[in-house]
Amino acid sequence: MKLTTMLAVAILAISTVSAQHFLIPSFSFSGKKIAYLTMADGTEQQVYIKSIDRKKGLIEELKVEDQSGKKYKLAPDQIKHMYLMPSGLDQMGKDLEKTFDTKNWHDDELDPTKLKEGYVYFEQAEVLVKGKKMTMLMQLLNPGFSTKIKVYHDPYAAETAAVGIGGFTLAGGDDKSYYVSVRGQTAYKLEKKNYKEEYSKIFGFCTPLKNKFEDVKWSQFDEHVYEHFLNCE
Repeated sequence: MKLTTMLAVAILAISTVSAQHFLIPSFSFSGKKIAYLTMADGTEQQVYIKSIDRKKGLIEELKVEDQSGKKYKLAPDQIKHMYLMPSGLDQMGKDLEKTFDTKNWHDDELDPTKLKEGYVYFEQAEVLVKGKKMTMLMQLLNPGFSTKIKVYHDPYAAETAAVGIGGFTLAGGDDKSYYVSVRGQTAYKLEKKNYKEEYSKIFGFCTPLKNKFEDVKWSQFDEHVYEHFLNCE
């Protein structure tokens, strides 16, 4: 069992150190690690997450406990952004995902120290869902390179095939859709089947990106976003 786990981690390491990738989405969170919340009114709270209620994958309510033991509930619209620590199962193997290049860090809204510790970042975002604009707490998947293009987890996204070893799933497969916000605009759903058509809309005219990637491949979407972040206006 130990050998299988080490093999799984080694393969994951090879796949993650070569480039900046989207983070694997997290779904369960630790009730023992402090969660850092910034509220809509600008105040900050340090609490423990007791449970998260969801409807169709979207956060509907958080039940929390402060450090004095007081328990209460929070609605998503009360929270501007938050850092949550994934639970033990969610955390497995994610240390290898922390490949943030702090030399290129330009987003003062994000705390690279917390992200390197393994925290997951959620923020309020305006999202277009079936033609209707909604404000929701969305999990940001590219916090280390998100100043121009933000990529959020789509709670409804189906995944392409993942690689499994000894019962462990590596890298989770590629989501077939994400929510994407370009330069602060309302995030919209980007699907694998429409990527080639949407490519120019997302990245505009970017010579370095065009020179580096001859073909438009969904499997390289994270690399496209990173290259755009580094070398395009």
